[in-house]
Amino acid sequence: MVINAYIWGAFIVFILFLLVVDLGVFHRKSHEVKIKEALIWSGVWISLAMLFNYGVYLFMGKEKALEFLTAYLIEKSLSVDNLFVFIMLFSFFGIQSKYQHKVLFWGILGALIMRAFFIFAGVALISKFHWIIYIFGGLLVFTGVKMLFKKDEHVEPDKNILVKLFKKLFPVSNDFHDGNFFVRINAKLYATQLFIVLLVVEFTDLIFAVDSIPAVLAISTDTFIIFTSNVFAILGLRALYFALAGITQYFYYLKYGLSAILVFVGVKMSIMGFYKIPIVYSLITIMGILLGAVLFSVLFPKDKKIVEQIN
Repeated sequence: MVINAYIWGAFIVFILFLLVVDLGVFHRKSHEVKIKEALIWSGVWISLAMLFNYGVYLFMGKEKALEFLTAYLIEKSLSVDNLFVFIMLFSFFGIQSKYQHKVLFWGILGALIMRAFFIFAGVALISKFHWIIYIFGGLLVFTGVKMLFKKDEHVEPDKNILVKLFKKLFPVSNDFHDGNFFVRINAKLYATQLFIVLLVVEFTDLIFAVDSIPAVLAISTDTFIIFTSNVFAILGLRALYFALAGITQYFYYLKYGLSAILVFVGVKMSIMGFYKIPIVYSLITIMGILLGAVLFSVLFPKDKKIVEQIN
């Protein structure tokens, strides 16, 4: 099936429609997102992704459908690591729960634009310079190994290069001003602390994309498959955050699972010129690693509180 401009246009219009409905209808007023609501929305976004995956299967074939599912699973699992940063960031600034959804919504909208650039650039580079695929592979292996020895992250927004530059160019208020990003004080426009949080969220996703996009490129070089799988994974990230915010700290072994996934896809990409690992084997391997990491976290928790919560 040839993906023409009309299909691209229809997909983008569909995504914009979902975003408008999400923010303009269901989350028009800032409110605290409860776990039940977050789980429902997580189910909605995952269901939409699986329906789209079925559409890919019908119109593009089994191989493309497997590529979409594997890419979606990689992006979704790596996104969980990003949730830890969001939790620390909101805690550092003392962001009220009712404002967190707004920050994540606009942060994810910006992430979609940045991802589109990274994806098209990455595919173009691989198409023109095939050898760059080995650099991406090596980068993923290095990142995966590095993740094993990474210490707990500490959020220091004042040291963020983007925040420091913005504060030099634009006046910033030290208040949140009822959840607004900008406010006028004595006829002068100020950015609020909530906008500073948004800047850090965008910067975090920019860094995150450097790892995640090459990982997905190891699964497929089809721009449509990569972009759509990324979009569906990112769209569900807000709901996933509110659903898992209170328990992510207990998935101690997830870090090792994500590290193993990055190393696996890095090796897969590095040996692609000699041997191409079948996509179905990649999918089984990634699902097995994720399931194993979650089970180990539950069965052998670092913090015994998880046992009390489960029981």
